[in-house]
Amino acid sequence: MSLTIGPDNIGFNARGNGPFALPFPEQIDYIRQKLNLPTQHYDDIIKSAHDRAFVVAGAAKADLLNDLRQAVDRSIAEGKSIGWFRQEFANIVKKNGWHGWTGEDTAEGRDWRTRIIYRTNLSASYAAGRYAQLTSPSMLKNRPYWKYIHNDTVMHPRPLHLSWNGLVLRHDDLWWKTHFPPNGWGCRCRVTAVRADQYTGQKAPDDGTYEFIDRHGEVQTVPKGIDYGWDYPPGASVSADLNELITPKLINLSSPIGSAMMEHLQPVLRSELSVQFSKWVDDVFSVNQSRNHSQLAGWISSKVLAGLDEIGKSPLTAEIFIEDRLLTGKKADRHTSDGDALSDDEWKSIPIALASDPTVLYDNDTGKVLYVLPSLTDSRSVKIVIALDYYIGKQKKVLNLARSAFKIDANALLDRRRYKVLN
Repeated sequence: MSLTIGPDNIGFNARGNGPFALPFPEQIDYIRQKLNLPTQHYDDIIKSAHDRAFVVAGAAKADLLNDLRQAVDRSIAEGKSIGWFRQEFANIVKKNGWHGWTGEDTAEGRDWRTRIIYRTNLSASYAAGRYAQLTSPSMLKNRPYWKYIHNDTVMHPRPLHLSWNGLVLRHDDLWWKTHFPPNGWGCRCRVTAVRADQYTGQKAPDDGTYEFIDRHGEVQTVPKGIDYGWDYPPGASVSADLNELITPKLINLSSPIGSAMMEHLQPVLRSELSVQFSKWVDDVFSVNQSRNHSQLAGWISSKVLAGLDEIGKSPLTAEIFIEDRLLTGKKADRHTSDGDALSDDEWKSIPIALASDPTVLYDNDTGKVLYVLPSLTDSRSVKIVIALDYYIGKQKKVLNLARSAFKIDANALLDRRRYKVLN
């Protein structure tokens, strides 16, 4: 149903126990532009990463995640109640054989978990849709100020949220970057646009911060009144670079899950990954010296992982990174002198070539994995040597890292006693 909705009459179910009365186009667009990402913990994805990723903590299998995504989509687009969603959730869990999820063991736990998924997605999509409306050029021109509105139906209101009720600030005040609601689990505050004549000179409140120790033992500083991970404006990062979202997630997922995620996202990621890698190559050559940087170039496919598992060499994770020192520096100069260096275009072609099911070998002599790619300039092949689970001391990271890349006669790799084909 097509709706024409003004800035002040968006449907909103204050109690959060039934459907949101009037789903609107921007809200639906927000949920539908997300990518399904597998997760093992609720904080695998936090803050603005939620603008690009649909996640349900602990849901790692693509079919399961897609079914949950469809249920959430229908809840928003069709205004389904939480009762409907709970029944769908139960059907999806049974169909996919999903066990071990938080809340599974009791009726209270199942009610709690479905409520969290339902309310969080509906309130965040509502807020993101409102953000899209509030930041449209015409709205900013006519109503450049935003007003914080506390929901008075909340049984146990947060004192600071209550204190912010009625606060009017310009849309570009930095306070909104951390305080645009919802501001925590179950928060049902919202924002509306107002004319300039409603601004009375109020200043953004400074309520201080608190420290939160995350699952990794790292201390995070969060504004008081905001739950950890909620200090961002939903919808503000829908155009963010996907690599910024995918890369940190990939290097923290187990190799089977990470590889499955990348293969599922390949239709979306293939072009963007190539563009970002190409920009990185240009940047490396323009600086013309190593800065100890590395860039995501691809991932180890599930087929190659199966081959590695057969010989007991499974890596911890699935990413493939390229170091800038391979493009510029002493090693690069040596390959140039030897006549086996890659051209600029060959460096840039690596992400597409890695995703095109090239020949992959295991070198029994060195314990390295070799990717054999086509050359763009002659009859030789490009050999990329990958060290699995390589520890980078300065960064305190373990990555699958390319240690060398150069051209070679493919016939030199035919010794099957030394080189085992993994795919």
